[in-house]
Formats: sequence, C-alpha cells, structure tokens
Amino acid sequence: MRALILLVPALLAVAACGTPGHPPPVTPLARYSLQVEPGLDRIALAVHDTGMSSTQSAALRDLVDRYARAGEGPLKVEAPAEGDPKAIELAWAIRAQLTAHGIPAEQIQMASYTAPDPRAPILAGFETVRAAITDCSREPRSMRARYSNQSSLGFGCAVTSNMAAQIDNPRDIQHARGMTPVDSGRSAVVFANYRAGEATSTPQEELVRGQIARAVE
Repeated sequence: MRALILLVPALLAVAACGTPGHPPPVTPLARYSLQVEPGLDRIALAVHDTGMSSTQSAALRDLVDRYARAGEGPLKVEAPAEGDPKAIELAWAIRAQLTAHGIPAEQIQMASYTAPDPRAPILAGFETVRAAITDCSREPRSMRARYSNQSSLGFGCAVTSNMAAQIDNPRDIQHARGMTPVDSGRSAVVFANYRAGEATSTPQEELVRGQIARAVE
C-alpha cells in the first residue's frame, strides 16, 4: 500500500512537466486557426517607344480580373520619378485602359517612385491579403509520453494549413460575405399555404412526376 501512495505523487509530477512554455489551448483545435497576412499583387510593364504592347494589355486585363475578385482599396500606378516622357505616356495609357476595363477613376491612384533608370518599368498593382500557411514540419513537437490528457503540440496544424492553401478568397477568413435580401414574396406564399393546411412546396411538373425509372430507359 505504501508503494502505491508513493507512486501517485510521482505520476502527478511527470504530468506537470508536460510541455513547458506552451500553455494548453482552450480546446484541442484552438492552437491553430486560419490567419491572413498582407500581400501585394503587382505587375511591371516595360517602357517601349511604340507604346503598350498586346502582351502588356493582356497582363492588365488579368490584373483587373484579380482586382475585381480579391482587391480592396486603390489600384496604384507608379512611374519613375525622373519624368521620362515615354514613361509618363505609358503610365497614363495604363490608367486609361484600367478605366476602360471598368475600374472607377477614383479608385486609380497615380504615383511615382525612385528608380535607377528614367525608363524603369511602370508598376501597377494593389494590396491584398493571403492566407498564412504554417510549415508544420517546423512546429515544436514532443514524442515523449504524456500523462496530462492534452493534445500533442502539432494537433490540427496539417488540417488548418491545407484549408489555407485551398481557400479561394482569403478575405473570407476576415469576414463573411454579404448576403442578398430574402425573397419575402415567396416566404409569404409558403406561410399562407402552411396556415391554410396546403402543400408549401412548388408543384412538381407532370413530366417528371414518378417517371424517373422510365426516363432512364
């Protein structure tokens, strides 16, 4: 009996040693959560004497598509500060093409940057966010026996990282998307039928009522 009494404090001491410096999460899934980090979507367009090329026009169209899908804030067009005439001409041509593709003029910000060459590329882009993907191989872990009934340090890392790598719009992590208004007219019909004891579903077409097996033939 005395050996058993001595063994219990020893087990409690081992459990207390668990994972120093890493407090247990509130729930096993709370250690890792989806996060976003700032990013920049920007393209560089070379200055040509002949003006904008077809390849550059296509690159601008792709930029506009990405901005419409994931951009917030201004779309910035930056030209070298030295003021080369061809560079300035291209910068304003880019602005004109952006507005032609549906970007409101007030959302386009013209700026300059210090460049080593007066004909350095024109920069066009916008700030965005991207999902932060944790490198699970670098996360701390311990293979020692645990008696605390807590989850391991890396529990949930792989699942969260896979979700971050696959998410379409990282801004969905920050806030939910807006919803369209409810169809109040349809709701009124459903409630009226319900109160009258009638079917609330939409009537099924005679063509498909009970004819699935025959249609497959």
